[in-house]
Amino acid sequence: MSEEVKPESVSLYSVSAAATPEQEAVCIFGTGDLGRSLGQRLLQSGYRLVYGSRRPHSCGPIPPGAQVMSHEIAARSASLVFVCVHREHYDFLETLAPHLKGKVLVDVSNNLKKNMYPEANAEFLQRLIPGAHVVKAFNTLSAWALQNGPSDANRQVYLCGNSLEAKQAVAEIATKLGFNVQDRGSLSAARELEDFPLQLFPEWRLPMRLTIGLTAFFFFYLLIRDVIFAYVNQGKDNSFRIMVSLANKVFPIVSLILLSLCYLPGVIAAFLQLYRGTKYKRFPDWLDRWMLCRKQLGLIALALASLHVLYTLIIPIRYYVRFRLAANTISQIKENKTSVFDTTMGWRTDSYYSMGILGFGLYLLLGIASLPSVSNALSWREFSFIQSKLGYLTLFFCTFHTYLYGWDKFLFISSFKWYTPPGYMLCLVVPSVVLLLKLLLLLPCVDKSLTRIRQGWERTDPEDDSKKSLLAKDCQKL
Repeated sequence: MSEEVKPESVSLYSVSAAATPEQEAVCIFGTGDLGRSLGQRLLQSGYRLVYGSRRPHSCGPIPPGAQVMSHEIAARSASLVFVCVHREHYDFLETLAPHLKGKVLVDVSNNLKKNMYPEANAEFLQRLIPGAHVVKAFNTLSAWALQNGPSDANRQVYLCGNSLEAKQAVAEIATKLGFNVQDRGSLSAARELEDFPLQLFPEWRLPMRLTIGLTAFFFFYLLIRDVIFAYVNQGKDNSFRIMVSLANKVFPIVSLILLSLCYLPGVIAAFLQLYRGTKYKRFPDWLDRWMLCRKQLGLIALALASLHVLYTLIIPIRYYVRFRLAANTISQIKENKTSVFDTTMGWRTDSYYSMGILGFGLYLLLGIASLPSVSNALSWREFSFIQSKLGYLTLFFCTFHTYLYGWDKFLFISSFKWYTPPGYMLCLVVPSVVLLLKLLLLLPCVDKSLTRIRQGWERTDPEDDSKKSLLAKDCQKL
């Protein structure tokens, strides 16, 4: 049995205490959704739980096995207290200051907006009860995550505080609940932690802005070429094409560009390492930010590719297509003639669809492998093989699919309406550059140099004639 902890001391959960968690008492102030969910997880992990409530006899449902007491009695029964109430209700804690002296207070509160108060909630709580050891933690988790257990995407618990022992006590509880703990330092980091839940998809902002920009550009570009051009030059009203035909061109174009942008920063980073002759120099900030959002770029690209597939599947049932087929059939019957089967066109269309199907299949594989539940089950080599080797193969199939779509249209002047190239030509620029640069990196002399650099070799004195660069040496051996 662990020794009894004095009220003035900090609660440290020793190894012997961990072996008998039923003896550990934890207190929660607040019986709302978060308090009940957290209490349920604590009970399932073997802790003895008491709730502090201003209405002990009418506080609503609580997890079975927990006790409900007044705030004062509950504060006396445990050396670690979770404060699951809003900041505007902290006033009652000031009266409990003598009973909370030397104890660990875990502040889990959040605000409705940033800079709502001049100081962080946890700092205000520490100033309110100076004798306690305040730790900011668990505020980035939802009641749903606590109730259902940590998922692969929501395992992280951030904490900060001025007392190392107090943070250790909270970290041990979080670990027993199945979460990973990340210490963010002193209590001055509390405002940063309180701002985390207020951020709306921070890692998706750059990819979404890029997607919206590309989509808007190609939409208006194709609108001018396919609709406005026909109306001005030929007097045709092709505005009905906006809903399906135009969308079915914009989505695959943006998807292919985004997919290529997932792999372009890796190629740029490789050439930077070759140029510098070392892997130990930091990449530029813009390249770091670009590389960190590659997953989001890939998922958006997959979503747009999926829309392209759905739009393509409805082509046979469109009124415009059925009308054209019927009109063409009637015309051939009236003229008593039959079109000759074009073998070349058959090869082209079958190859076009085949490359598209293979590319989309690999697209789906990349998306599935990026899910945390799947990626956590893969080794680093397996994950790298899927995202790198199969990723470039996906880019090749999708690019080749687009080249087959264009075929020889670039040779005809009629394809350049108002002297503008078709949209698919513009979208082929970035993926073609990425594939070409990757092909250069696969050359034996270049690949060998890059591999040695990534294994730790450095070009220490590039100006010394007696020490040639590694890239030159390897290329001369061939």
